[in-house]
Amino acid sequence: MFLIPDSFVRFFHRMASPPHFYALTERLMPWLTALFVLLAASGLYGGLYLAPPDYQQGDSYRIIYIHVPSAWMSLFIYTVMAAAGAIGLVWRIKLAEVVAISSAPVGAGFTFIALVTGSLWGKPMWGTWWVWDARLTSELILLFLYLGVIGLYGAIDDKRVASKAVAILALVGVVNIPIIHYSVEWWNTLHQGPTVTKLDKPSIHVSMLIPLLLMALAFKAYYLIAMLQRARVEVLQRERSAQWVRNKFFGTAS
Repeated sequence: MFLIPDSFVRFFHRMASPPHFYALTERLMPWLTALFVLLAASGLYGGLYLAPPDYQQGDSYRIIYIHVPSAWMSLFIYTVMAAAGAIGLVWRIKLAEVVAISSAPVGAGFTFIALVTGSLWGKPMWGTWWVWDARLTSELILLFLYLGVIGLYGAIDDKRVASKAVAILALVGVVNIPIIHYSVEWWNTLHQGPTVTKLDKPSIHVSMLIPLLLMALAFKAYYLIAMLQRARVEVLQRERSAQWVRNKFFGTAS
């Protein structure tokens, strides 16, 4: 029988505590910011300056250093949002609900960037700004799912009820994630197939691949920064009448 270590259980319970979460993220924020700046600067320098032009697309391919990580993040964040929503539904952990709703605006932003940069890239490559192929359409549906989560949460005053509704919507919409990922393999689309996640080896030169991976890590660091900042605000709004909030911002309550 598999036993979960007591230290892990204690850490999990501490992270579920709003005061501990707020204090920990306050300490982590400078480190995450420095990590993001370092990764983004390295990735952009490598992608925009060191990487050679593509033999077919020339320098226009360099938009991949924004487009591809944004597309990856749009899927990753939605998966995190759905998983956090499920944890909130099953175990009723408030911080999981906070993570879920705090992820939605960040994920919507990445999805929008992926769609816009994809259109900018598609115009010279395909001769059109937009086509209703499987990959682009399912990515657009993902943006609507994010906006639906944001709108639904804002429309319900009782945030406990709103969190449950958001979790259910996120879990229903998660079926779109594999559709986006495998759309270029399941259907005949204009969008090119995978070049980095191929099982044998990536069909992209290492001088182009390394900056791309650095940008992907930079975007993940940015997601943590943005999501945690929003989560901290959400925690304060939910816990505004709690003793630890009054002590932290107004001194020891009388």
